[in-house]
Amino acid sequence: MRIMIDTNVLLSALLFPGERMNALMDKITAEHQLVLSSYVVDELMNVTHRKFKGKEEAVDLLLSRLPYELVYTPKQPKPGLFEIRDEKDYPVLYSAITEDVDVFITGDRGTSLWRKIYANKEK
Repeated sequence: MRIMIDTNVLLSALLFPGERMNALMDKITAEHQLVLSSYVVDELMNVTHRKFKGKEEAVDLLLSRLPYELVYTPKQPKPGLFEIRDEKDYPVLYSAITEDVDVFITGDRGTSLWRKIYANKEK
């Protein structure tokens, strides 16, 4: 399966690893294809620079060693494909949908939106 994760999950995995998070990432990378969007990678680097000064090099190193498929998120995603509570998350969901990932893992509380979008896509 192709599994995409959002910035919150990736940030937790890279900067705050724990037993459960490590197990999740190990399972994804060993048994599935991890998919990261260019938007998530850019956002990760920006958040790391703003909130975790001095960790940028560690994040770069971890990203260089993590096996993943990088997909491009357009700078101007086609608007209006779905409604979303937080407009900043639009590019992330847009990438997940247009790249046809099998699973999207998010730390966002609005995950029911993803189920609705994906269910409509399959009709």
